[in-house]
Amino acid sequence: MSKLFFNAGSKMCFCMVAAVLFAPLLFSACSNPQSGGTFTDSRDGQTYRTVRIGNLTWMAQNLNFKTGNSWCYDDDLSNCEKYGRLYDWETAMTACPSGWRLPDNNDWNDLTKSAGGQRKESGYIFAYWSSVGKKLKSKTGWSDFLCYKELKEDLNEIGEDCVLGKMNNGNGTDNFGFSALPGGDRNTNGSFGYAGSYGTWWSATEGGSGDAWYRNMGSNYGSVYEGDYDKGNGFSALCVQD
Repeated sequence: MSKLFFNAGSKMCFCMVAAVLFAPLLFSACSNPQSGGTFTDSRDGQTYRTVRIGNLTWMAQNLNFKTGNSWCYDDDLSNCEKYGRLYDWETAMTACPSGWRLPDNNDWNDLTKSAGGQRKESGYIFAYWSSVGKKLKSKTGWSDFLCYKELKEDLNEIGEDCVLGKMNNGNGTDNFGFSALPGGDRNTNGSFGYAGSYGTWWSATEGGSGDAWYRNMGSNYGSVYEGDYDKGNGFSALCVQD
């Protein structure tokens, strides 16, 4: 598998000035446009943070519902508590609680557009949504990374976060309360990899033969990448509702 703040200054200034005369009317307009909440899964009592972004409400934590063909990273229960579980695609399709579902490609596109991303084709991987990964990643939990010239040449968009030859902070700014964490993945051969560095989430949209689409974020770039891969791999799952 190929791995790969909302700048409120002017708005805040306007709100501070206008609020003197129109405080009751401007309160909602000056507030953060996203709303958060919680959801408790009646199946196991686990509570998840939620956030409304664009047209959908998203779980702002990776699903951690134990079922067949789901795993804790490195078979360590503490990683389930930190990152949620990894699921093969067939399991992820049915793992969300009642009233929720696995997001398809259109849902993921709605999220990344709402976060200000633009879809760009790439010869290196299928496509990527520029810059929005940094806005969606958690402020903590992502490893530092070292930028190399060769990496920047392969993915020139990576340069937005890189100072070549120096360690850089892989964390995001979490503008929207989405708080994406790097849960890594599980290969079909049973090996685990990339926790702390990469997060990969299933889409409900099928790809080529035996494949399904995913979205990926990494410590070493600020975008959201998309592609398709073997359904038997273990990736993280997020749930959405309309």
